[in-house]
Amino acid sequence: MRLLNLPNILTTLRILFTPVLAATLIYRNYTAALVIFIFAAATDALDGLIARLTNSQTELGRFLDPLADKFLLITIYVLFSIYGWIPTWLTISIISKDLIIVTGWVLIYLIQHSTLIKPSILGKSANALQMLLAAYMLLKINIDSYLPGPVVLIWLTAATTISSGFHYIYKRGFVDFNSNGE
Repeated sequence: MRLLNLPNILTTLRILFTPVLAATLIYRNYTAALVIFIFAAATDALDGLIARLTNSQTELGRFLDPLADKFLLITIYVLFSIYGWIPTWLTISIISKDLIIVTGWVLIYLIQHSTLIKPSILGKSANALQMLLAAYMLLKINIDSYLPGPVVLIWLTAATTISSGFHYIYKRGFVDFNSNGE
């Protein structure tokens, strides 16, 4: 299978556009930030879909896709927290969950020599809500007076993110390690 295919190119673009998105936020070009984020979110939706439809999934893509999501979301949530647009505790929750997953992945690799981590529906839901909240905040920043506050979406994102972190710990810790790697 070729490594340089359309899904991997889209994923790589998402990684490359993350610092550009950060710069647009830092320099207060919020319209450009919204456009770039929409592009990045679209590449997130398209890369996996195209890979499945064209049977062009690769190990590189399986590794890069979640990494690209982490880069994008952590970058945007750190900046949102710095500017006071979202609560800092939410960003800490998101980063903590991601650190738990990465640490778990390293431990599983060291113990079982396996790199396969199947995302759960809860994990995918947390990621989708994080993307949705980020898009909502960028919309709100651009057209503030027309949108209500994001309180419900913040709590829903937090609950799903935290639940998915605990689910990952349970699933990887109790199910996989207690089954002797089978």
